[in-house]
Amino acid sequence: MLDKRFIREHPDEVKAAVRVKGIDLDVDELLDLDRESRRLQTELDRAQALRKSSSKEYARADEARRAQLKIEHEKLEAQLKSLREQLAETSETLNGLLLLTPTIPWPGAPVGPDESANVVIRSSGTPPEFGFRPLDHVDLLDKRGWADFARARKVSGERAYALIGDMVLLERAVHSYALDLLRGKDFTLVSVPSLVRDQALIGTGMFPAHREETYAIPADDLYLAGTAEVALVGFHSGEILDHKQLPIRYAGISPCFRREAGSAGRDVRGLLRVHQFEKVEQFVICAAELAESDRWHEELLGTAEQLLQGLGLAYEVMEVSTGDMGAGKYRMNDINTWMPSLGTYRETHSCSSLLDWQARRANVRYRDEEGTVRFAYTLNNTAVATPRILAALVENFQTADAQVRVPEVLRPYLGGRSLLLSGGTGGSSPLEPIVL
Repeated sequence: MLDKRFIREHPDEVKAAVRVKGIDLDVDELLDLDRESRRLQTELDRAQALRKSSSKEYARADEARRAQLKIEHEKLEAQLKSLREQLAETSETLNGLLLLTPTIPWPGAPVGPDESANVVIRSSGTPPEFGFRPLDHVDLLDKRGWADFARARKVSGERAYALIGDMVLLERAVHSYALDLLRGKDFTLVSVPSLVRDQALIGTGMFPAHREETYAIPADDLYLAGTAEVALVGFHSGEILDHKQLPIRYAGISPCFRREAGSAGRDVRGLLRVHQFEKVEQFVICAAELAESDRWHEELLGTAEQLLQGLGLAYEVMEVSTGDMGAGKYRMNDINTWMPSLGTYRETHSCSSLLDWQARRANVRYRDEEGTVRFAYTLNNTAVATPRILAALVENFQTADAQVRVPEVLRPYLGGRSLLLSGGTGGSSPLEPIVL
């Protein structure tokens, strides 16, 4: 959400941002509503002042004047009621449009309608070359009994999965590796709730634009969050922090839930696009200084690259275009990791700077060194998300006999093992496939 004063003073910049981000918003309508809201507020203030002076006059007036003042008071009360109703209605419509206003994007962002305009800015590592026909992760997991997709779908429907045996241990190892790395960088580890209120999703920017992507629990007026970022923004909503507390660095771990409505094709196979997953999220609240935000953007992006380099996975860093970055993003960099079965890179990380866009929605403020209360800046980036990263690991590190080499950084979490070769639980034989 943008500051109303900024919109008034820079309407052309806002209109340009709306255009390049593909936002369905009429800025002129917003400005008209803003003017009407201020006009109504002025009339309401004037009427309230008149009522106050009339009350003072009534106390010292004679009977004749008091009778006249009573008639005037009734008319004034009717006017006040009408003004309050008009102002409430106008403000509600205005606030709805303000929630749609986009952050002015970083000047270096590619301008384009969607991900087709994203630009590769660097790459790291070399995709593996196999001296055998590699399996995709679904076939490999099935062969080793490390996952059961059919039984999971029987329970939960499409895009469900159940990890088994060593794959459960590998998932735990990946998250432990990420948490240990972030703890070493002075991030506070937080296990956050996935059940969140409507206001938390509005504050983060998920609502109103992405409501259809979110699982709702109407009986309890709650929703299932798609990222730990929702809770982490909400933690400090309505607070005024001290500048000495900044930057606040969180590593939030949580199960995440996304409806993924409308996505289809081969890239949803197996573990690549699921409704439920687990993620460690990097999240920062910092001072409202562009240089400080830029510094943390590079820090969060660098940490994600460090994680992938430690895992030995090839990846590319994308500069995300204006039409693909979303309304609230100032700058966004995706990291795509190599997926042998697809013969291409797939997104595994997304690093975003949002300036004060989220803080204004969630009312997250701080008092600076001069005592001025300001809206903070927020940033986020994936540390690691499973199961998609598991698909990359098993495909990239598979052997000719369908074993999986364990990256060195994960071996301490797996008892020093260098290979995953067993299926089922505790090294037993794989589960027999079910017949539907």
